[in-house]
Amino acid sequence: MTLNTDDLINSIMQSLGRIRFIKPEDIPNIDLYMDQVTGFIDAHLKNTARFPGEERILTKTMINNYAKNDLLPPPQKKKYNKEHMLLLIFIYYFKNVLSINDIQRLLKPITERYYGKSGEVDIAGIYEEALGLGEDQVEALKADVLQKYEKASESFSDLEEGEEKEFLQLFSFLCMLILDVYVKKLLIEKIIDGFA
Repeated sequence: MTLNTDDLINSIMQSLGRIRFIKPEDIPNIDLYMDQVTGFIDAHLKNTARFPGEERILTKTMINNYAKNDLLPPPQKKKYNKEHMLLLIFIYYFKNVLSINDIQRLLKPITERYYGKSGEVDIAGIYEEALGLGEDQVEALKADVLQKYEKASESFSDLEEGEEKEFLQLFSFLCMLILDVYVKKLLIEKIIDGFA
């Protein structure tokens, strides 16, 4: 593929290398009002948006809908605690892949068992453990994306070098990524369907 496509894959690799999750210690230890919650989330996750600065990561309406749909426990005296914030971050990541019903089925047992409870396992510990596993996967993800890119670069080998071949190779690369996400989404849904 030409330099432009190589620049694209290099940009993707750099973006994957900059993935940072909000750590529980980054979240204030005081309860926050709605505007403070949306401001905090927007400030910390704005770089994950497809069009940073053009769209809100989290709005008041979204938060109210999450509480109304039992994705999030209701606030106490219009304030949201650290556990609310962690659950909102989970929801943010999940909503890009799962339906609201699936998120509810996934989070409900977590909130019922661990929200507002102190013990050996709590919401912060679950968050840290689960997202820590995700951070550990970034290098494997980068290797997988590169492998797919290289495989796609070998496609349409019978075509002469040029725009058409480059376009079809890029399309093949996107198809490989999409099919990978599709299969993983099916797997996630199957597991959620069996989730107690």
